[in-house]
Amino acid sequence: MSTSPTRPAWKHDGVRVVPGDRLDANTAQTPGMDRKAAINFARVGAQKLWAGTVHIHPNAKTGAHHHGPLESVIYIVKGRARMRWGEHLEFTAEAGPGDFIYVPPFVPHQEINASPTEVLECVLVRSDGEAVAINLDIEPAEPPENVPWIDPTHPG
Repeated sequence: MSTSPTRPAWKHDGVRVVPGDRLDANTAQTPGMDRKAAINFARVGAQKLWAGTVHIHPNAKTGAHHHGPLESVIYIVKGRARMRWGEHLEFTAEAGPGDFIYVPPFVPHQEINASPTEVLECVLVRSDGEAVAINLDIEPAEPPENVPWIDPTHPG
């Protein structure tokens, strides 16, 4: 079967499977964190998202930052994540294996490995292939306020 201008070459331009041992570490790195890209424009032609993994070393944390207009989803595979967010990082919540974290556009936040001994392993997905990270100079509020999640579609 041949391809033509009206028939795409699905064999190499269709579904892609990126083996877990073939992720690309040539991506923006933060001290204490190891990011690897699985899905992005360069690797598969993705135009509206970036997906990969991040391993956060014990006790490591990012500085305060936001990702501009991008939305982010973090899925916790192993370990314990602590997120702080707000104008002064005044809010906090923790997540463990099987939990999802959603970070809306422009929200100042900080990712923290809550464990002093265990690596935090996560899958990260962003709503654009562009690596947007705007660092912020924020004096964190202490202590932060713990904020439990309330499901707006099924309030209890």
